[in-house]
Amino acid sequence: MPIGVIVNSLAVLTGGAAGALLGNKIPGHLRDNLTLIFGVASMSMGIASIVKLTYLPAVVFAVIIGTAIGELIHLEWGITAAAQKVQAPISKMFSGKGTGLSQEEFMQRLVSIVVLFCASGTGIFGALQAGMTGDHTILFSKSILDFFTAGIFAASLGFITCTVCVPQFIVLLTLFLSASFIMPMTTKEMLNDFTACGGILMLATGLRISGIKSFPIANMLPAMVLVMPFSYFWSHVILRLL
Repeated sequence: MPIGVIVNSLAVLTGGAAGALLGNKIPGHLRDNLTLIFGVASMSMGIASIVKLTYLPAVVFAVIIGTAIGELIHLEWGITAAAQKVQAPISKMFSGKGTGLSQEEFMQRLVSIVVLFCASGTGIFGALQAGMTGDHTILFSKSILDFFTAGIFAASLGFITCTVCVPQFIVLLTLFLSASFIMPMTTKEMLNDFTACGGILMLATGLRISGIKSFPIANMLPAMVLVMPFSYFWSHVILRLL
């Protein structure tokens, strides 16, 4: 039973709803400053994940080639277009004050939280661990953070933040169900590099949320698929040739 996945998605849903309902009552400067804090928190979690890497070249190659693939297939554009289609009916259902953000800034923040909630190393590893061992501790802990994170972002973005729980649930449930197939084929080194790759995405997400640099984080997502095969190839082929 994917209890941790369900709890995590419900945390995003309820946190987003609470933040959207209370958004107008939260002072603008508080929302802006808390957004910066969550950006720093994302960067901190990213750095903590990056230091776990085993094979740096494999991770770097995965990020470079994965980002190139994402750019070629216009992955971020696709996510943004889908978000725009979802935004329209939700805006009609929950009419009220605007977000106060430009359309470009709105979409940048929305794509950032989609990646933050759906592609974090903590969530992915937590779903895999829950699927293999039945231990949902990591996902329960992540749910607490996601509840407040969703609330803060929903204060600026509105009820559309709640919809992020849908792709998050699909991603985590897929990982949970496939854990028994994936985990036996992995090694500790592959998991470390996978976590580090997720950390790079979280670091880039934090920089984007904080408005420091707008990395194409959605286009970087294919790196998460490539990093474990690259790590295996590096350790079992390249290093043996050196």
